[in-house]
Amino acid sequence: MLLNIILTIFTAYMLGNLNGAIVVARLVAHEDVRTKGSGNAGLTNFTRNYGSKTSIFVILIDMGKAIAACALGGLLLKQYGLYEEGVALGGLAVILGHDFPALLAFKGGKGILSGVTVALMMDWRLGLLVFSIFLAAYLLTHYVSLGSVLSSGSFGFFYAWVHPDRLFPILVGFFLSGLIVWMHRANIGRLIRGQERKTNLLSKGKTK
Repeated sequence: MLLNIILTIFTAYMLGNLNGAIVVARLVAHEDVRTKGSGNAGLTNFTRNYGSKTSIFVILIDMGKAIAACALGGLLLKQYGLYEEGVALGGLAVILGHDFPALLAFKGGKGILSGVTVALMMDWRLGLLVFSIFLAAYLLTHYVSLGSVLSSGSFGFFYAWVHPDRLFPILVGFFLSGLIVWMHRANIGRLIRGQERKTNLLSKGKTK
């Protein structure tokens, strides 16, 4: 079992290093998205600088790697009766790989796309719930960061409420909730000061 745990952690973490915004920006504009706008390697900064048309590829990459990581963890640990724990472990490692990618000088994104996908993989009902919270907050305010903080910050509590007997996934849920909120600490400060920038995710953005 230990070998399968190590394989899950290593593979999922390396998948996390495959950052959609960085990959697509280099392919379509031959640039590092981290040198543009806010400097973040995430969907919001990508859309602001390159438009929504190519953002679909960022979404596919960041969601796809989270699906693969969670599925791998579940598959490798299912034989030990630890399917949910395997999914959570894969999800934890892929988010850490996304936020702190060793292959990209530990400068990654904030984990929202991958985080929502991990939530869907851990419990699709709760994943849809937190996505609904994000969508409602974004549509009402056009603050992506506000939607991200409210949705991700609630997942750990929802998971613990629905699955009180799953200790490790609960801990992972709370950790990921806290991590994503912490990754948005600068945004939270700007929201409090009224200085946060609104974003239209359907905008054309800048073209190169």
